[in-house]
Amino acid sequence: MQMERPLKVLLLSAEVVPFAKTGGLADVAGALPKALKELGHDVRVCMPHYERIDPQRFGLEWVLEPFAVPMDSATEPVGVLKGTIGDAIPVYMTDNERYFGREGIYGYPDDGERFVLYCRAALEMLKHLDWQPDVIHCNDWHTGIVPNWLQTTFRADPFFAATASVYTIHNLQYQGIFGQRILEVAGIDEYGFIHRPDMADLSNVVDLMARGILFADIVSTVSERYAQEILTPEYGERLDPLLRDRREHLLGVLNGVDYDEYNPATDKYLARNYDVNSLDLRAENKLALQRAAGLPERADVPLFGMISRLVDQKGFDILAQAFDNIMATVDAQFVILGTGDPHYHNVFGDFAQRYPQKLALFLTFNAPLAQRIYAGSDMFLMPSRFEPCGLGQLISLHYGSIPVVRSTGGLADTVQDFDPSTGEGNGFAFAQYDGMHLFTTVVRAAEDYRYRQTWRELQRRGMLADYSWHASARKYVDLYHKALAVHAAEAGHA
Repeated sequence: MQMERPLKVLLLSAEVVPFAKTGGLADVAGALPKALKELGHDVRVCMPHYERIDPQRFGLEWVLEPFAVPMDSATEPVGVLKGTIGDAIPVYMTDNERYFGREGIYGYPDDGERFVLYCRAALEMLKHLDWQPDVIHCNDWHTGIVPNWLQTTFRADPFFAATASVYTIHNLQYQGIFGQRILEVAGIDEYGFIHRPDMADLSNVVDLMARGILFADIVSTVSERYAQEILTPEYGERLDPLLRDRREHLLGVLNGVDYDEYNPATDKYLARNYDVNSLDLRAENKLALQRAAGLPERADVPLFGMISRLVDQKGFDILAQAFDNIMATVDAQFVILGTGDPHYHNVFGDFAQRYPQKLALFLTFNAPLAQRIYAGSDMFLMPSRFEPCGLGQLISLHYGSIPVVRSTGGLADTVQDFDPSTGEGNGFAFAQYDGMHLFTTVVRAAEDYRYRQTWRELQRRGMLADYSWHASARKYVDLYHKALAVHAAEAGHA
């Protein structure tokens, strides 16, 4: 068996908890390094320094004065600040007023230039710090240029000669597509576009996600099921031919949950803390949530929670199809928290007006309220069209809220449909993506809720399951060693 030496890992992510977050990527980037460090590895993180990240609040310190970073035919000055997460894990932040001195994270016309600068600055920073990572772990399209550079611009650079790359796809739908100008900005225009007859629409655009997939030593995604799904046209987002070519280097590792952050026994936002051995106390959180939502305070009625972007991907189209039938058939309440497509703001705003005793809608994101929904809901609804991993179902299990999901991606890997005849399963699941199958599953969950002892066993099973980062971190270490082996073999053939 291979003796495992401590690895030096640089994790690149556009967002990292607690500094900046828009979604699950930030949770992963904030939690995985802590678990890797507990396994004995030297892991460091690099992200952009956005204007919203207050140096005083987070105790940031300057570690590098501005240095020149190549950008197109000129250079751009970038300094580096350092914060920490967990047990003093360094988080380096690339600072440039022109590109990152803005309140937002994404959504600017020059996002391509912004993230190319961040990535190049991260690589140049390593030389200034004289810290050579064994592995650079890149995440999503914002960092897809890095594996490309390691195979081209930096291929002959001795500093990076032994550095392998791992590229993790968190959501294949968001690919970072730009024009040829980005190749010039990145200094790789001489290599041109990716030309493939089976992916003709990539022949005249720069798809940064595709470049990460093509050039990384190992490609991963955030559940085993999603790693298989994206090989198909249905889920492959037009990149399935490329992914099939790389299937020998593509693996799935399920995300974990940071139980330091998500723990009903210590969660400061709850009306009453509880654990698996004090589940009777949980009822106080349901009544508190009903009060906060303006719903009738009823312990007997099943309460479904949703914390989600209001978009098609998350199943709001089939939920809208089924909602009137659910309201007519099931004595249940719903609390929905999130923002998204204005169409669904209107549709579910109309439902909330028509069913004020049954639906409370919060068109915002509110972290304390999210925690209270996990703790106060009886079921947690995730009828996603696709779901690379999903954290909501994992958190809800730990809080004793039973997931009701469509079996796709990470939801299929983590939620097994409850079978009353055997008592097996930990939630309620349906396979076919349509309103009728969602409706019948909601009805089934509401029916089983009436059997209190059975329901208590479901809650206990979910709360006792271990979806912490420890197991997932060990799998990532295995990925890093695979990447190093691939990199060494290819260097030997060069």
